[in-house]
Amino acid sequence: MARIEEIVSKQKEGAQFVISAQMLRMPPEEFDALAQIWMEEGGPGFEVAGVPHRRVIDGEFVIDRVTVVKPLTR
Repeated sequence: MARIEEIVSKQKEGAQFVISAQMLRMPPEEFDALAQIWMEEGGPGFEVAGVPHRRVIDGEFVIDRVTVVKPLTR
């Protein structure tokens, strides 16, 4: 998970950016499970924005990238 935190820490507050399975070197199925948690609870230092991108693997739709926003700190 340190890699996710590295990606987020490089972003400015309020920035919108993409996190993908490929960026994290994870299989899409594993990333899908993680993205589901982020959609419900938020991620480490970001919130999911918009509709996640899905692709079909073995007849099932899995999330392979999400657009996120780093919130402004107050």
